[in-house]
Amino acid sequence: MRGSSGRNGAARAVVARSWLSPLTYRRVRVFCKNKRGLVATSVFVVAFVISLFAELIANDRPIFVWYSGHPYFPVFRDYPETAFGGDFPTYADYRDPYVISLIEGKGFVIWPPIPYNATTVITDLGVPAPSPPSKRNWLGTDDQSRDVLARVIYGFRISVLFGLLLAISSSAVGILAGAVQGYFGGWVDLGMQRFIEVWSGLPVLYLLIIMGSIFIPGFWTLLILMLLFSWMTLVDLVRAEFLRARSLDYVRAARALGASHPRIMLRHILPNALVATTTFLPFIINGSITTLTALDFLGFGLPPGSPSLGELALQGKNNPQAPWLGLTAFLVLAAALSLLIFMGEAVRDAFDPRRTPP
Repeated sequence: MRGSSGRNGAARAVVARSWLSPLTYRRVRVFCKNKRGLVATSVFVVAFVISLFAELIANDRPIFVWYSGHPYFPVFRDYPETAFGGDFPTYADYRDPYVISLIEGKGFVIWPPIPYNATTVITDLGVPAPSPPSKRNWLGTDDQSRDVLARVIYGFRISVLFGLLLAISSSAVGILAGAVQGYFGGWVDLGMQRFIEVWSGLPVLYLLIIMGSIFIPGFWTLLILMLLFSWMTLVDLVRAEFLRARSLDYVRAARALGASHPRIMLRHILPNALVATTTFLPFIINGSITTLTALDFLGFGLPPGSPSLGELALQGKNNPQAPWLGLTAFLVLAAALSLLIFMGEAVRDAFDPRRTPP
């Protein structure tokens, strides 16, 4: 058995080498050697994928309804009450016992594991809100009688998606600005550097709060506002790489052969600059999630009522008699940010040329 597993591992290594370049294969091996980073990546990816299907996990609508010989999918589509033998042509309220009794009279209902979405107000708690954890509400409810676990799942998805979009967009803008500065140099570099120094000296948090009070808060509005101040993270790194590479022999040869500036920047210099910038991506996502959480905690983030980890932390602050709110927000944030840090360390080791694979 031991020899068979060794042969299978060798076969997988041969297959991996066949479609990966030697450098990429070495980086993958170094990344996999970092057990903490590998476990953190696996846990984070699984949690994020689960949150992408939040509507199928936590929802106040059934996943599937079989009624009178016909299938229905309320989680994806609205159906009138008359479709299940009701009296009104309005959308069916599946939390109404009358509607459920009509369905179960001629079929059955399959509910999600958590029968509440992020905005469902539970009216029959039996105790004042916020209620403590129970078999019905595994993490309790907040001060508006909403299930905390459902809001954590939806809030985690929003936070990670926001962090990913902000990190990718800000990295793209920062790489472009740093590439232009480093490649052309001279007055272009000097002028852009002075602008970045002034722009980075602005009080970002105060400006975000002011702009958030002027514009209608929303996911995309907040993303654009934060992009205005977060694109400078990678500028210095990319600028230094382009300043170093523009005088190398292969760049001079490409310029002598008549290659255009965009082609030299994209094909010859940028791949080398991306090696260093890739290692910063998990840390940029980490900072984006932290900033969104801070703005939501201060009340200048997502619209009121949106599932948010920052809003849950604020509820924990406002309700000290309900410690499960603050503890849940702290543990989820601490776990998510720690996993991202471990992922970043593993990626950094993988791109470090001094690291040798096992």
